[in-house]
Amino acid sequence: MQALRTRAACVARRTRPTAPRTSRSYASESHGHDDHHHHAPAVEEGLGTAFYVFATAVPLSYVGYSISRPGPNGEPSSVSQWLQTFDYFNDWEVRNTLRTNIIEQAAHDKHLLLNAGKNPHVELKTPELINAGSPWNVPAGHYPNLDHLTEHYRKQAAAEEERKYKKLAEKSQAAAAAAATSEQQSS
Repeated sequence: MQALRTRAACVARRTRPTAPRTSRSYASESHGHDDHHHHAPAVEEGLGTAFYVFATAVPLSYVGYSISRPGPNGEPSSVSQWLQTFDYFNDWEVRNTLRTNIIEQAAHDKHLLLNAGKNPHVELKTPELINAGSPWNVPAGHYPNLDHLTEHYRKQAAAEEERKYKKLAEKSQAAAAAAATSEQQSS
């Protein structure tokens, strides 16, 4: 209600004038002192740059239009003949075929990627973060034991390390065998 009262007061203040407004009397001009006013001297102004640009653009556009029109017997215009001398304008069929193939391949790839299923497997890189929850405000018996999950990922990491070690050992044995055969061949 208070907001309505203040708003109404503001509107009421604006509608009635606070002081009488005086109209402008133009006192300096009304006393017949017209002969004391000094006018700026007349300056001859040129036609400006826009006029000259337009005046040259009209005949140039007519000339450009006339040379771009085909000849009376249907022969190509002089502009078309001049453009045919450039290789860029002659291989348009090859260029259009390449562009069409690129666009079709992009559409195929887009459909392939949009319709491919997502891999639901997520490799857990830091299993210790599973148990990193807050110990506060957890009711008794509601904090699950995830030791079996941590042990699973430990075994998986150990198996991966063992596989890498075996692969490295095979490579080093193959390199040693290759070095031995090359020594035998050289001697």
